Amino acid sequence: MTADWFTGSPGGLPSVGLWLGLANAYSAELCATIGFDWLLIDAEHAPNTVQTVLHQLQAISGTASSAVVRPPTTDADLIKRYLDIGAQHLLLPMIDSAEQARDAVAASRYPPHGTRGVGSALARASEWGGRTDYLATANTGIRLIAQIETPAAVAAVDDIAETDGIDAVFVGLSDLAATMGHLGQPAHPDVQRAFAHVVTRARHAGKPVGTLAASPALAHSAEEYGCSFIAVGTDVGLLAGGGRRLLARARGAADGPVPATGY
Repeated sequence: MTADWFTGSPGGLPSVGLWLGLANAYSAELCATIGFDWLLIDAEHAPNTVQTVLHQLQAISGTASSAVVRPPTTDADLIKRYLDIGAQHLLLPMIDSAEQARDAVAASRYPPHGTRGVGSALARASEWGGRTDYLATANTGIRLIAQIETPAAVAAVDDIAETDGIDAVFVGLSDLAATMGHLGQPAHPDVQRAFAHVVTRARHAGKPVGTLAASPALAHSAEEYGCSFIAVGTDVGLLAGGGRRLLARARGAADGPVPATGY
């Protein structure tokens, strides 16, 4: 995929992604060979460190899949470290206001356009100083996606989506459901109405919208609303689900138990 994988696939359909939560470079490389358009390395809810994220970026590089990193927070020091190890696409969690969005954008840009510290000679992103144009071009190569997860963010979606430097919007359905009082119910009508509203407003601002769909029905709704990038599962789900089905078949059962999960 191109740097703008979040605008959809070349055929006009949403680009298809997979969530990576195993915190392992070998499994990340395996998933990258399957052919997903993009892979999200989750450092918010998975046991990732900066170093394990680095290993996964290395494993995915050179494949057709684009790598996206979700930091645990939008702390400027963390954003700086992920950019230095070569992350170019960041999914920013819990963006509730345009002010938070602007702060995150500033943390990702070198002065005078932002506050990112300059240590490119030590960084994989600049090929350890080998890319002599890195400082001049780094700001334009970064893609930031604001994650909408609360009623406050839904109310502020116009201002967030219109923030300079925010390239796309992502609806975190599990957290949105929880913060709306419908924990574990991303398909609840109220949550879906908020979801559709965010997609409509963000697209009005010219920004693509994506989500992680925990079921085919949610993925279908996301596409119907106008999402242009959709994660359809997780590496954890593939392993756990496949393992349960395999065990159930070996024991003569029709299928394995499927736990309720937001992912």
